[in-house]
Amino acid sequence: DFATPRAVLTGHDYEITCAAICAELGLVISGSKEGPCLIHSMNGDLLRTLEGPERLEGPENCLRPKLIQASREGHCVIYYENGLFCVFSVNGRLQAAMETDDKIR
Repeated sequence: DFATPRAVLTGHDYEITCAAICAELGLVISGSKEGPCLIHSMNGDLLRTLEGPERLEGPENCLRPKLIQASREGHCVIYYENGLFCVFSVNGRLQAAMETDDKIR
């Protein structure tokens, strides 16, 4: 038997660097090399775009997501290459941001 995809997720212009699945909420959250993180439904519908605080100031401050984790309570934590942690609600609202000098793996 051949596996077939359940859905095709679209919306990123660059390669995907990180992703998380929250089966309890039916969400897939993904981040790309040069772009924002996107929230899709498990059916493939694009629901939200997650923009970090620096991205709002201009394209020269583009954030590159490195790690994503989603909780069943509807929170999404994203760690960016520049040492920035952001917590978003499932509705796409930025709830908190913190910078660190440590390298997270």
